[in-house]
Amino acid sequence: MDLTRAEFDLLAALARRPGAAVSREWLLENVLDPDRSATVRTLDVHFSRIRRKLGPAADRVATVWGVGYRLETGGPA
Repeated sequence: MDLTRAEFDLLAALARRPGAAVSREWLLENVLDPDRSATVRTLDVHFSRIRRKLGPAADRVATVWGVGYRLETGGPA
């Protein structure tokens, strides 16, 4: 799968804590390039593109409303 560096880093951050919700704020501060002015909307766009690239497994990346994102574990992909 062809991922940008930011997309890879975001997925890796979720994969390090499978099943746990990772806050948008943490992802902005710890994953995305601090030299760029990333916003919550930037994260939403990145995750939208990640889901598109994941195809049938897109539902593995869940939005946790009011918190951030989670990598779902178990079950069919």
